Amino acid sequence: MNDTTDLDRDDATPLHCPKCKADMEKVTYQNIVVDRCTACRGLWFDALEKEHLAALKGSDVIDTGAPTKPAAGAPTKAKLNCPVCHTPMIDMVDQRHPHLHYESCTVCYGVFFDAGEFREAKEHTVLATFRDWFGRRG
Repeated sequence: MNDTTDLDRDDATPLHCPKCKADMEKVTYQNIVVDRCTACRGLWFDALEKEHLAALKGSDVIDTGAPTKPAAGAPTKAKLNCPVCHTPMIDMVDQRHPHLHYESCTVCYGVFFDAGEFREAKEHTVLATFRDWFGRRG
């Protein structure tokens, strides 16, 4: 069992992408630093970074990758290990956007989004907000 209560990330050493194993680069938006894969463009958010960034207008610019759809009949995603504490992550579904699936670490509470998923979640959040506003006025 990994004990991460005293886990301090060495920010000088890049994380490795849980999906493709490439190095991840630091990306900063309004003083919030996340990790983005240099190859597949997936995003790693440490605990609560996703929630903080989701609340900031324009933060979707950090998600520079194009979303990829699995090919018909393709096998399901392989289980990914957390890039911080190396424990197996669990598959999650965004309650507000059931078509969005991402991986979450139950130990350090970080999450991994494939390229395009954070931007898509933000776009759908804005659209849902407008639908809620205008749907209640009718």
